[in-house]
Amino acid sequence: MNNTETIIVSPIGDIPHWMSQTIARDVGEFFGFSARVEAVLDDILFAYDPERRQYHSTKILEALEKNAPDDCIKIIAVTNEDLFIPILTHVYGEAQLGGKACIVSIARLVTGPEVMVVIEGGKRIVKEAIHELGHTFDLRHCEDQRCIMHYCRKLEDVDKKSSHFCRYCNIFLSDNIKQISE
Repeated sequence: MNNTETIIVSPIGDIPHWMSQTIARDVGEFFGFSARVEAVLDDILFAYDPERRQYHSTKILEALEKNAPDDCIKIIAVTNEDLFIPILTHVYGEAQLGGKACIVSIARLVTGPEVMVVIEGGKRIVKEAIHELGHTFDLRHCEDQRCIMHYCRKLEDVDKKSSHFCRYCNIFLSDNIKQISE
């Protein structure tokens, strides 16, 4: 592996420092790359849709990719703004399949009393960060409900799935990481 292959965690807006640091630590360990927190976009107003009162995540991905640091192998933005793609009412996140950029929104992942926000919300955010980064490594949605790559429609689905890839997704990920590192 090349030392310049770094996963960037890019907070957008008022994201708690502990959250960005936790995501960077966990995704770095999970994927076996160095990871750091670095703000890449100052704001995402360019992606705001006033009719929906949400942010179009695909537009944000394009800006992230364009502004990614040179040593960045993957970049994941974290925002507290509610995200959408035109065919869905909302998304927890979105990624460029096999690409460089992905994003996760905490808007619907962090709910409830403050203590539960730190415990459950933190777990959900890391799971969704790993899920979206998985897409950037060319992984598709998995039918195994316990696999971290399983598509989730509701918070209960996010909470039910594990923090790991199934055997199939793990093999596919390993193959993709080997190709990148060669």
